[in-house]
Amino acid sequence: MKTVRDYIRTIVDFPHEGIMFRDVTTLFADPRGFRMAVDQMLHPYAGTRIDKVVGLEARGFILGGAIAHQLGTGFVPIRKKGKLPGAVISEEYTLEYGEAVVEIHDDAITAGERILLVDDLLATGGTAAAGIKLIERLGGEIAGCAFIIDLPDIGGRKRLEEMGMDVHALCAFEGD
Repeated sequence: MKTVRDYIRTIVDFPHEGIMFRDVTTLFADPRGFRMAVDQMLHPYAGTRIDKVVGLEARGFILGGAIAHQLGTGFVPIRKKGKLPGAVISEEYTLEYGEAVVEIHDDAITAGERILLVDDLLATGGTAAAGIKLIERLGGEIAGCAFIIDLPDIGGRKRLEEMGMDVHALCAFEGD
């Protein structure tokens, strides 16, 4: 029987030499694999109140929309700077080489709403941590953080857990 991990393709030396890129587009393209991933990402939060699903750009949008649909809740995107129209709040975070900024609409979350944060991959946790800060600034409460892939050697899970987050990943790949 196939697992989610079996649907994920590894591309060697992308985007740079020495990187093992974990490509989830092969998972998304397969109806059984995609359904399995969505169902398994939801499972730990069954019976938990989730008011909205927040997805991190860009593959988190694909997952977040499907998960929000299954839950019967709204979906909120967190996007790179300059991609959302209207009033936003921003959060800077550090990348391997430099900094980046993510944004959310300033009216996307109401204080007290319980939020499930989703993305495809957890590496350093920088983008997810920035997303958590944005959600909390709007008064949202994080019910959990769900990912398809964890790269435990890079330390993102530890970083999010140190922030008090419940972190769930469907599979892990060693190294980077």
